Amino acid sequence: MANSSTNTIATFPPVEKCNSIGRENHTVVADMDGTLLIGRSSFPYFALIAFEVGGFLRLLFFLLASPLAAILYYFVSESAGIQVLVFASMAGMRLSSIESVARAVLPKFYSGDLHPETWRVFSSCGRRYVLTANPRVMVEPFLKEMLGADIVLGTELESYKGRATGFVCKPGVLVGKNKADVLKKTFGDEKPDIGLGDRLTDAPFMSLCKEAYIVPPKPQVKAVTSEKLPKPIIFHDGRLVQKPTPLNALLTLLWIPLGFPLACLRIAAGSLLPMPLVYYAFWALGVRVTIKGTPPPPANKSSGQSGVLFICSHRTLLDPIFLSTALGRPIPAVTYSVSRLSEIISPIKTVRLSRDRATDASMIKKLLQEGDLAICPEGTTCREPFLLRFSALFAELTDELVPVAMVNRMSMFHGTTARGWKGMDPFYFFMNPSPAYEVTFLNKLPKDLTCGSGGKMSIDVANYIQRLIAATLSYECTNFTRKDKYKALAGNDGTVPLDKNPILKANKLMGC
Repeated sequence: MANSSTNTIATFPPVEKCNSIGRENHTVVADMDGTLLIGRSSFPYFALIAFEVGGFLRLLFFLLASPLAAILYYFVSESAGIQVLVFASMAGMRLSSIESVARAVLPKFYSGDLHPETWRVFSSCGRRYVLTANPRVMVEPFLKEMLGADIVLGTELESYKGRATGFVCKPGVLVGKNKADVLKKTFGDEKPDIGLGDRLTDAPFMSLCKEAYIVPPKPQVKAVTSEKLPKPIIFHDGRLVQKPTPLNALLTLLWIPLGFPLACLRIAAGSLLPMPLVYYAFWALGVRVTIKGTPPPPANKSSGQSGVLFICSHRTLLDPIFLSTALGRPIPAVTYSVSRLSEIISPIKTVRLSRDRATDASMIKKLLQEGDLAICPEGTTCREPFLLRFSALFAELTDELVPVAMVNRMSMFHGTTARGWKGMDPFYFFMNPSPAYEVTFLNKLPKDLTCGSGGKMSIDVANYIQRLIAATLSYECTNFTRKDKYKALAGNDGTVPLDKNPILKANKLMGC
């Protein structure tokens, strides 16, 4: 039987020989792992579900169960191995939480592994179907929203009262004959034009297509570059920076018990030491702070000089703290929202904006009379090399504007979240083995380019500073806002109605 399957696979030509011209009216059916994606293993994506929904202990359980899954997969059946992965990563989880991770976290990792030859053929066809053993709820957001798939045929999860049981619905995991049966049920007597697969168990459904091509395993193939993706990845969520392969997942689990105490020590150093010493304390504790440009001197209160307003790009809620570290003095910051825990451990004064224009303008002017001030006019963070739209309010309040380009580097954990508890953001950032921040001070904005002295429109000043910082960082400017980010990642506009959630009155915005 194995020889027969091998011979069947051998009859399919490689995908490189598939002509992609003139396919606008054709239908393509493609497998996912090893076909649309270069990687043949779905382990990293199940591991992401386990960690992002269930946390440290769930990832540990998943990792302990993975050897059993591997033994079953390679020596018993693909279906049994995948069933173990599904149970270990998803049993007991809310389906809504799995869907949230599938929408906000997985697309970033999937898009970084897109097979160039398969994508060439898949994207050329007018009707696109994906037939995969992966749970449909896990892959559908990426396939439909990023790759333009019309229909996703995947394994269906069993659920009870909105929670996954860890088992799958009939006919079971979609491999081998199950894939062929689902294809027949979907298309009836019609035959899809192109079938794309990568392994023996794909042969049954590929044989039902007019043309079929095999995607040979070539780990050295380079994934489709971000510039050639159908849509740019601007917003994404999740705590893990790197794809959790078995080795990366193991290293992450081993590091967390060491990294958390180290993060607490770093936070304590930043909170308790005088600001002129924080730079050196961070350096001794493995946190790298690089300073570029010439920072302005502190405002001279005795002469009645107004403070400088530092206009910062927004990477994490720690931006004002690293600005203060670079300057060697605490700079108060106005924020749209930070958690109570972050306020308590912050070494600088943080003032919340009310989002009432007149109230906020009055408060910022008062703070500037007391000294320098920092603001992040994007209103929320962005991880990718893009700048969100700058709110123009700051430009109306002072002509003393200093743009600051902020960029950071994290190797293991992201220090931001849209879905999780933001009180953990600084801990995750400082849990990285050697996190780094680069603070670049640009020249103070010339008076003739400001609103007061130069007569410029506030929106023009905001856009100019946005372009200036983007050029410094080699980033791209966008018109996206906080609402766009939270709609994409959390399915809301980033606010919580006060009357429905009285516990959150003091922190009415979900995060920055």
